[in-house]
Amino acid sequence: MDPHVDPRALRNALGHFATGVTVITTRSPEGEPVGVTVNSFASLSLEPPLVLWSLAKKSWSLPAFEAAGHFAVHVLAADQQAVSDRFAKAGMDKFAGIDIAEGVGNTPLLSGCAAVFECSVEHRYDGGDHVIMVGRVQRFAAGDAAPLLFYRGRYATPESEATTFTGLMKSLVAA
Repeated sequence: MDPHVDPRALRNALGHFATGVTVITTRSPEGEPVGVTVNSFASLSLEPPLVLWSLAKKSWSLPAFEAAGHFAVHVLAADQQAVSDRFAKAGMDKFAGIDIAEGVGNTPLLSGCAAVFECSVEHRYDGGDHVIMVGRVQRFAAGDAAPLLFYRGRYATPESEATTFTGLMKSLVAA
């Protein structure tokens, strides 16, 4: 790292950017379900339909994602903090007691999510201490659930659109 950049201060500053919370799933070469909590998800392109996310090179699940031909991105709903916490931990059977469906490429799918994107792997790129995964969206589904957010080191949920709109209108009238 650049000696002029304090890693902790940089992390704190980056925390001011609110992100969604996702769980990315795939299958290991042995066919076992693998999943990890990620907040680095982003859309990349509509034509072709591409999304991206990144995974730390020190992650225990990296070998499975490097070998996989498919993955699924689960945008967690506001009531799924426990799911996020479960998939953020290493060294446990994260899928124990969870009903999963099978998606494109036999990828495990979680239920109750705000949105799900089933992808084939398009590219993998070196990204410093992370690997950047680019996927081509093969199938997706989205509902009406509010998303779970992460902001300044903790979970957050969005205000309803009506509350946000009312607050915006009040601030415009007051101005």
